[in-house]
Amino acid sequence: MPIIVVISLFQLAVLRQPFPELREVLMGAVMVVAGLMLFVQGLEMGLFPIGEAMAVAFARKGSLFWLLIFGFALGFSTTVAEPALIAITQEAAEVAAQANIIAPGENARTSYTLGLRLTVAVSVGLAICIGIIRILRGWGGGDRSAVGMRQAPTGLAPVEP
Repeated sequence: MPIIVVISLFQLAVLRQPFPELREVLMGAVMVVAGLMLFVQGLEMGLFPIGEAMAVAFARKGSLFWLLIFGFALGFSTTVAEPALIAITQEAAEVAAQANIIAPGENARTSYTLGLRLTVAVSVGLAICIGIIRILRGWGGGDRSAVGMRQAPTGLAPVEP
């Protein structure tokens, strides 16, 4: 629901334009909410119990290596297949092509989209591994983690002309 508030705010306050086809937008929003509710219920019934059992088994086995591999694989695979990420990266590729940042062809957009998805998925997998290590070692982090996460990407950001 927060995304609806953000989109509405920008559509009405920043762009100052009415919603195109408001009825279809509202119906789509209702369908998304219903679909997400069913999706989460399915996860809670089917996948979460299996994942929890496997995580406990890895922890009992005492193998940090396999626990990290498992955590990374779960984070990577769920992120790379995330429908919202797929849609956002496709839109980003369209914008990049229109701005002549990438070539306008389909192959360039597909490659750009895949690169973005893999970058996010690897990042999520690594973040889960870091979280596992912090939990097992009893490390805090609090403010230091937030500062590090906020500052780390600035070195990777492109310099604007």
